[in-house]
Amino acid sequence: MADSNALEGLTQALRRLPGVGAKSAARMAFHLLQHDKPGALQIARALEHAVSSIRHCTLCNTLTEREVCATCASPQRDRGKLCVVETPADQAALERTLAYQGLYFVLMGKLSPLDGVGPNDIGLQKLFDRVVPRDERGEPLPVASREVQEVILATNFTAEGEATAHVIAQALKSRGVQVTRLARGVPVGSELEYVDLGTIAHALVDRR
Repeated sequence: MADSNALEGLTQALRRLPGVGAKSAARMAFHLLQHDKPGALQIARALEHAVSSIRHCTLCNTLTEREVCATCASPQRDRGKLCVVETPADQAALERTLAYQGLYFVLMGKLSPLDGVGPNDIGLQKLFDRVVPRDERGEPLPVASREVQEVILATNFTAEGEATAHVIAQALKSRGVQVTRLARGVPVGSELEYVDLGTIAHALVDRR
């Protein structure tokens, strides 16, 4: 019974991974215990080390082992541009393009009222404080004195991502901040007859 309980516990733990159902979790558990016990121990040690070592960057909110992540600490980055993304995975995707050399702010989520996720559940206030710092009297610094001169909204083009971008844009524009949105359009190498109508419509609106 003890072995059965241990196996069930491992299976349930694996099911917490995104996209992993009961059958996939059971298959992973059986594989690790039957064929790769050293790998199972390696995974366990790596998870324990990551959970105890990784924290949020005090500036951009991404995951890091340092108080300030390597990107924020780099003197090579353009500190006048701040790109807002939903997750560290989105940040990594933008970095792989090698097309952006500014800084980031990671929300660690998106607005989703149906799921009970509101402005206080993601890093909106921290973002606003980063973009519009205040002086010793609590007054917002003048635009010319602020480090961040442009905020690029790169949230996903889902209903929740669009709503999040809209809320951020409205709040920052009212504070005198230049806000831009990641463009949408027809993917490179695609043929128009196979592209969905919504993408074509957005490409026409965002044409340059």
